[in-house]
Amino acid sequence: MVGRRVLVDTMVIIETHRTGCWRALASRYAVETVETCFDETQTGAQKRRPEQRIDPAQLRASLAAVHTVTDAERASLYVRDYAASNLDAGERDLWTHAAACNDAWVLSGPDTASLRFGVRLGLRDRLIALETLLSDIGHRPREPLRRNYTRAWHAETVARIAAEEARGPA
Repeated sequence: MVGRRVLVDTMVIIETHRTGCWRALASRYAVETVETCFDETQTGAQKRRPEQRIDPAQLRASLAAVHTVTDAERASLYVRDYAASNLDAGERDLWTHAAACNDAWVLSGPDTASLRFGVRLGLRDRLIALETLLSDIGHRPREPLRRNYTRAWHAETVARIAAEEARGPA
């Protein structure tokens, strides 16, 4: 593994497998996730096409780390910002882990609630589009990325969220 530390949510893991770029991502970055996201990659696997199924042993071996999050750590995140309650379980645990990290990392995940939470925490500069990560290593997916994984969608969405958060509650 080379490159920076990248925290990914379930949807990024699934999208990179769908587009055939997981190996490129995981071999060029220190890709990490949390147990909850790891488990979510197996939910609904039987409904995916065979080439989109994710082998759990191979996935775990390709990740730099899979972190366990405790109830006490989750409680700490809720104390910091109760908006964590708007996140699904995987994103909540990924943000719980990320918020406790003191070193350099970026987080990739296309969910708007997760992006909003990152902006609320003042971590906008740590949010990154999957397309940007792949472009930075010179990789083009064999299948086009869905729109919410693109650099343009990410920039537009994060800018809109930041403006909304700056205005405050309606």
